[in-house]
Amino acid sequence: MSNNEEKLLILKMIEEGKVTSAEGLELLDAVESKSSQMKSTSNAKWLKIRISEGDKAKVNVNIPVSLIDIGLKLADKMSPEMKDMDLNNIDFDEIIEAVKNGAEGKLVDIYDEEENQKIEIYVD
Repeated sequence: MSNNEEKLLILKMIEEGKVTSAEGLELLDAVESKSSQMKSTSNAKWLKIRISEGDKAKVNVNIPVSLIDIGLKLADKMSPEMKDMDLNNIDFDEIIEAVKNGAEGKLVDIYDEEENQKIEIYVD
Protein backbone atom coordinates (compact mmCIF):
# COMPACT_ATOMS: atom_id res chain seq x y z
CA MET A 1 0.00 0.00 0.00
CA SER A 2 1.48 3.36 -1.01
CA ASN A 3 1.75 6.38 1.27
CA ASN A 4 -1.07 8.10 -0.59
CA GLU A 5 -3.32 5.05 -0.24
CA GLU A 6 -2.55 4.87 3.49
CA LYS A 7 -3.31 8.58 3.87
CA LEU A 8 -6.59 8.22 1.98
CA LEU A 9 -7.54 5.27 4.19
CA ILE A 10 -6.84 7.36 7.30
CA LEU A 11 -8.88 10.27 5.94
CA LYS A 12 -11.75 7.89 5.15
CA MET A 13 -11.60 6.52 8.71
CA ILE A 14 -11.85 10.11 10.02
CA GLU A 15 -14.76 10.84 7.68
CA GLU A 16 -16.59 7.68 8.82
CA GLY A 17 -15.98 8.53 12.48
CA LYS A 18 -13.86 5.43 13.12
CA VAL A 19 -11.06 7.61 14.48
CA THR A 20 -11.02 11.15 15.81
CA SER A 21 -9.31 13.92 13.88
CA ALA A 22 -6.54 13.97 16.51
CA GLU A 23 -5.97 10.22 16.08
CA GLY A 24 -6.03 10.68 12.32
CA LEU A 25 -3.42 13.42 12.52
CA GLU A 26 -1.25 11.16 14.67
CA LEU A 27 -1.60 8.38 12.09
CA LEU A 28 -0.79 10.72 9.19
CA ASP A 29 2.31 11.94 11.02
CA ALA A 30 3.35 8.34 11.67
CA VAL A 31 2.87 7.38 8.01
CA GLU A 32 4.95 10.36 6.94
CA SER A 33 7.80 9.79 9.41
CA LYS A 34 7.90 6.02 9.01
CA SER A 35 7.78 6.18 5.21
CA SER A 36 10.99 8.18 5.19
CA GLN A 37 12.62 5.38 7.19
CA MET A 38 11.45 2.54 4.96
CA LYS A 39 13.87 1.53 2.21
CA SER A 40 11.20 0.25 -0.17
CA THR A 41 7.72 -1.23 0.02
CA SER A 42 9.06 -4.55 -1.28
CA ASN A 43 11.15 -4.89 1.90
CA ALA A 44 8.33 -3.83 4.23
CA LYS A 45 7.09 -6.37 6.74
CA TRP A 46 3.50 -6.73 7.84
CA LEU A 47 1.86 -7.92 11.02
CA LYS A 48 -1.22 -9.87 9.96
CA ILE A 49 -4.09 -10.72 12.28
CA ARG A 50 -6.64 -13.28 11.10
CA ILE A 51 -9.61 -14.37 13.16
CA SER A 52 -12.05 -16.81 11.62
CA GLU A 53 -15.12 -18.68 12.74
CA GLY A 54 -15.39 -21.91 10.83
CA ASP A 55 -14.74 -21.02 7.19
CA LYS A 56 -15.86 -17.41 7.63
CA ALA A 57 -13.25 -14.69 8.21
CA LYS A 58 -14.36 -12.35 11.00
CA VAL A 59 -11.23 -10.19 11.27
CA ASN A 60 -8.57 -9.62 8.66
CA VAL A 61 -6.15 -6.83 9.62
CA ASN A 62 -2.78 -6.06 7.99
CA ILE A 63 -0.54 -3.60 9.81
CA PRO A 64 2.85 -2.41 8.54
CA VAL A 65 5.44 -3.38 11.15
CA SER A 66 6.73 0.18 11.00
CA LEU A 67 3.33 1.35 12.31
CA ILE A 68 2.67 -1.53 14.68
CA ASP A 69 2.32 0.53 17.85
CA ILE A 70 -0.42 2.69 16.37
CA GLY A 71 -1.84 -0.04 14.16
CA LEU A 72 -2.78 -2.42 16.95
CA LYS A 73 -4.53 0.39 18.81
CA LEU A 74 -6.56 1.14 15.70
CA ALA A 75 -7.25 -2.49 14.82
CA ASP A 76 -9.65 -2.58 17.74
CA LYS A 77 -11.55 0.42 16.34
CA MET A 78 -11.43 -0.70 12.71
CA SER A 79 -12.76 -4.15 13.48
CA PRO A 80 -15.61 -4.20 16.02
CA GLU A 81 -15.51 -7.99 15.91
CA MET A 82 -12.21 -7.88 17.82
CA LYS A 83 -14.01 -6.32 20.81
CA ASP A 84 -16.38 -9.29 20.92
CA MET A 85 -13.58 -11.86 20.82
CA ASP A 86 -12.06 -13.30 23.97
CA LEU A 87 -8.46 -12.22 23.38
CA ASN A 88 -7.44 -12.06 27.05
CA ASN A 89 -4.95 -14.91 26.60
CA ILE A 90 -2.97 -12.96 23.96
CA ASP A 91 -0.29 -10.60 25.23
CA PHE A 92 -0.11 -7.99 22.45
CA ASP A 93 2.74 -6.13 24.19
CA GLU A 94 4.81 -9.32 24.02
CA ILE A 95 3.98 -9.70 20.33
CA ILE A 96 5.01 -6.10 19.62
CA GLU A 97 8.33 -6.64 21.39
CA ALA A 98 8.95 -9.89 19.49
CA VAL A 99 8.29 -8.19 16.15
CA LYS A 100 10.49 -5.22 17.03
CA ASN A 101 13.27 -7.69 17.87
CA GLY A 102 13.01 -9.33 14.44
CA ALA A 103 10.52 -12.18 14.95
CA GLU A 104 9.06 -13.52 11.71
CA GLY A 105 6.54 -16.12 10.67
CA LYS A 106 3.59 -17.30 12.75
CA LEU A 107 3.62 -15.82 16.26
CA VAL A 108 0.18 -16.91 17.49
CA ASP A 109 -1.91 -19.85 16.36
CA ILE A 110 -4.93 -20.58 18.56
CA TYR A 111 -7.91 -22.77 17.78
CA ASP A 112 -10.94 -22.75 20.09
CA GLU A 113 -12.90 -25.93 19.36
CA GLU A 114 -15.83 -24.89 21.54
CA GLU A 115 -16.35 -21.61 19.66
CA ASN A 116 -14.94 -22.95 16.37
CA GLN A 117 -12.68 -19.90 16.17
CA LYS A 118 -9.12 -19.67 14.92
CA ILE A 119 -6.76 -16.80 15.73
CA GLU A 120 -3.53 -16.37 13.77
CA ILE A 121 -0.99 -13.59 14.12
CA TYR A 122 2.10 -13.62 11.94
CA VAL A 123 4.73 -11.40 10.37
CA ASP A 124 5.08 -11.61 6.63
